[in-house]
Amino acid sequence: MTYAVTVADLSAPGGPFELRQREISEPGPDEVLVRLVATGVCHTDLVTAARPIVPGQILGHEGAGVVEAVGNDVGAVEPGDHVVLSYSWCGECANCSRGRMAYCARFLELNYVGERFFGQSSFATFTLTSERNVIRVAKDLPFEFLAPLGCGVQTGAGAVLNVLKPEKGSALAVFALGAVGLSAVMAANIAGCDRIIAIDPNPARRALALELGATEAVDPADAPRGAMDYSVECVGHPDVVKAAVKSLASPGQCVTLGFKGQRNPVELDQMALMNGRGVRGSIEGDGIPQRFIPELIKYHRQGRLPVERMVRTYAFAEINEAVAAAGRGDAIKPVLVF
Repeated sequence: MTYAVTVADLSAPGGPFELRQREISEPGPDEVLVRLVATGVCHTDLVTAARPIVPGQILGHEGAGVVEAVGNDVGAVEPGDHVVLSYSWCGECANCSRGRMAYCARFLELNYVGERFFGQSSFATFTLTSERNVIRVAKDLPFEFLAPLGCGVQTGAGAVLNVLKPEKGSALAVFALGAVGLSAVMAANIAGCDRIIAIDPNPARRALALELGATEAVDPADAPRGAMDYSVECVGHPDVVKAAVKSLASPGQCVTLGFKGQRNPVELDQMALMNGRGVRGSIEGDGIPQRFIPELIKYHRQGRLPVERMVRTYAFAEINEAVAAAGRGDAIKPVLVF
């Protein structure tokens, strides 16, 4: 048996996307067939669309939908379950065995250069994915809120809650207020930080950050220096990385999350690190999706993670409009709905 699928295919590097018809088979023994209801458009999709690694690869990696069918060996979900889709991991390497799935030895292979982007390719009406990619969720939650949890929200919130783990009363700065940065702002508020400074050149995004828990919101020209216990950098520009490190008191810790999709040299003053400051990167906010996404949903139910404040929805056929809005910065988190 096969299923007719509408996919958003790249006509050429950089786009535009074109809706085309394909077919996929029914799930194999360890596979899950999901009917997509919503999927986020992430910065990683835009970077990859500009420089496709695999010809013909379908992008999309923030899917949410309904399980249509499962293989004989699948036990985590069943048809009719609502699920969020997240990144793929092998489950066999040393890091996976230690609960560090975001640093799976096969992460690049499974998420970037495989036939399925992030094991899901969710710019499609149906997808075949693995049991490890799906997280079962309650059926009362709107899919357009659930979709961004699979990557952007998990990355920003996880950088704070899983990586930095700030003490109550500490000071934390967030550089760049896209979906990842605003998720970090909300997470800093959840963690009990007393001072949360949001830095972005866009006044509208600074205003939203204040509504989401930031105590201060400033232009990059007014970014703090030598004052913060922690910082989160969300754009990957070398000057922004350096500013995030300079914002730290001694000692202090910075997490850099910005993704450029290629080599991105950053020059740092080694003396700043000698004074106890540290810098580290993070993939997916060090989150284990099956554990962390339910935690994020709990915070949302409590009103502490209002992800919907960042979301703007688009019909699947409007994918190029959604991508353009994300590129211009008009939409913080575009979500395609099917």
